[in-house]
Amino acid sequence: MKGVNQVFLIGNLGKDPEIQYIEGNIPVAKFPLATTESTRDKKGMIIPQTEWHNIVLWRGLAELAAKYLHKGSLVHIQGSLKTRSWEDKDKNRRFMTEIIGSQLLILDKKNSGERMDHHGDGLSHDIDHSDSSMTDLENELPF
Repeated sequence: MKGVNQVFLIGNLGKDPEIQYIEGNIPVAKFPLATTESTRDKKGMIIPQTEWHNIVLWRGLAELAAKYLHKGSLVHIQGSLKTRSWEDKDKNRRFMTEIIGSQLLILDKKNSGERMDHHGDGLSHDIDHSDSSMTDLENELPF
C-alpha cells in the first residue's frame, strides 16, 4: 500500500516571507505559519492554542508569496511534510520539519473582494468570492 503525505493548513504568516535564489536562479520562499485552535477550560473560558509551522515554497509560488504575502496574511497551504537534518556549529544533530507547499490560496480579502488561488504548477487564477465566507471555504476543503 502506498503512503499519503498531504497537509492542509489555514493560518496567518508570522513574518514576511524571506526569499532566496539558489543555484540556477531558482526562488525559494520561507516563512512561519501560525494555526490557532481554541478549546474551553473547566470554567468555560476559551483557551487559544497556537501551533507554528515552517513553510517552504519553490519557484512561482515563492515569487507570488514574496510579492503578495506579508506578516499577518491569512492563507490556505496545501503540501507535504519533509524533515531535514544538519549538524550545527557545536556538532549537534539538528532536525526541522517543514511543509513544502504545492498550492497556495490567499484568503486575505482585497478591496475588490477577490481571493487569489495559485498552484505549484505555475498556473494562477484570480477567483471572485465577493460573497464568500469561511463556511464557503470549508465546503471546498476535502475533509
